Amino acid sequence: MQNRLQDRQELNDLMNGWMHRDLGQWDKLRDLFHPDGTIEITWFEGLASEFVNGSMRMGASDLRTKHLIASPAVQFNASGDRAILETNAIIIAENVKLNIGCECHNRFYDLAEKRDGVWKLFHRQSVYDMGTFTFPIGPVAIEQEVVMKYPREYAALAYLLEQSGFPLGRTFATRGSELETSMKAEAARWLLA
Repeated sequence: MQNRLQDRQELNDLMNGWMHRDLGQWDKLRDLFHPDGTIEITWFEGLASEFVNGSMRMGASDLRTKHLIASPAVQFNASGDRAILETNAIIIAENVKLNIGCECHNRFYDLAEKRDGVWKLFHRQSVYDMGTFTFPIGPVAIEQEVVMKYPREYAALAYLLEQSGFPLGRTFATRGSELETSMKAEAARWLLA
């Protein structure tokens, strides 16, 4: 029981470690993932190490982000060395040059593995629940036809990313979508492997 509580605390710390991205602490962000760790989110798909490099580029741009992270719901495998984490989060972003921002509610859906006694992320994905535009200094015009290209749940975030030079390559999971269902089914198979 004590080990499981310690595992839960370590996994919670891992989720809260996402603040390293907002703070530009790139080595600490990189350390959240196993070397073969991958990530699939709106603007990036690939190795987590390359995601950190992309995040550095984003951090030097006019786009600012902040992530508010809740405690994860955790499901362990029988041997206690794999876990699925589903974590509510809010992504707040703004482009300071365009004077437009967004707030997007999502759930990070992570596969974590304990290797050599250390929990790290193996694969990160996201399910997007809802989002809206924000206007830090007052309303500005947006291009409706660009917004309409994306699912409503993350259209504001996608628009802001695209306008900031970080375009999306495909459609991502939204609340109750077939993509969410298949993502979770694949994760359940991984957990039992």
